[in-house]
Amino acid sequence: MAFGSAAALAGLLSTTALSIAQPAGAAALVPHRAVYDLELANSEERSGISGVYGRMVYEMNGSACDGFTVNFRFVTRIDTDEFSRVTDQQTTTYEDLRAGTFEFVNRSFVDDTLDSETRGSARRTDDAIDVEMEAPQQISLALDRALFPTDHMIELIAKAKAGERFYQSHIYDGSDDGDKIMLTTTVIGEPREPSAQDAEAKQAGPFANDTAWPVTIAYFNEAESGDEVPEYQISFKLYENGLTRDLEMDYGDFALRGTLAGLEVFDAKECAEQP
Repeated sequence: MAFGSAAALAGLLSTTALSIAQPAGAAALVPHRAVYDLELANSEERSGISGVYGRMVYEMNGSACDGFTVNFRFVTRIDTDEFSRVTDQQTTTYEDLRAGTFEFVNRSFVDDTLDSETRGSARRTDDAIDVEMEAPQQISLALDRALFPTDHMIELIAKAKAGERFYQSHIYDGSDDGDKIMLTTTVIGEPREPSAQDAEAKQAGPFANDTAWPVTIAYFNEAESGDEVPEYQISFKLYENGLTRDLEMDYGDFALRGTLAGLEVFDAKECAEQP
């Protein structure tokens, strides 16, 4: 059992970076490592799930000049009345914001056995995305124009700052078989200050008292965009500097809660000045 798109989650967690300068109109992101503890938030009886426990680890390195490398791991133990199973979803991506290119490897393990692998690269053109898949099969694809994960999250931060509260966008993250575009619908609430009872806010360190936007992103299969029910949706709090916390991932029959347990910010590499 895989919980939605690990690649989409990795893209979401790009916002746990801290926005700094914006060269050439694109936000630069501080390299960092964020850790989230996972637990079952709720489940329908038909899901058969009695418990889920796990951890997400997201690590990003690079710069807006050299591109960003992301390593993401999403490990869960799923308990039902009949079995317990460990799933391990691993994603590695490289996104060059200036060149408009994206490379990805997604692997999913079940009880330490490789269950699936998706590997390929994509390049954004004026009106499309050209994809070269290496696994699960070698194939070339031409898809509609969409944003790659980091650009998608930069767009979200910009719209939140501009006061937009609802918008739609398209994202390509190489998930599943790497052959589809996801339609996203995003709702951004009014920024709020954390309450005195908000224990997780303390994990944000120096930003613990900063205001944050409540955000919900619903993901739809672009090929089935007439569907009224999303494949899954993710809710979280978004700070103006890009930090996210209080994750909830809703898959319909059940939902997971992700609590920010640790945040380490690495030294940022400054871009060399252009001639």
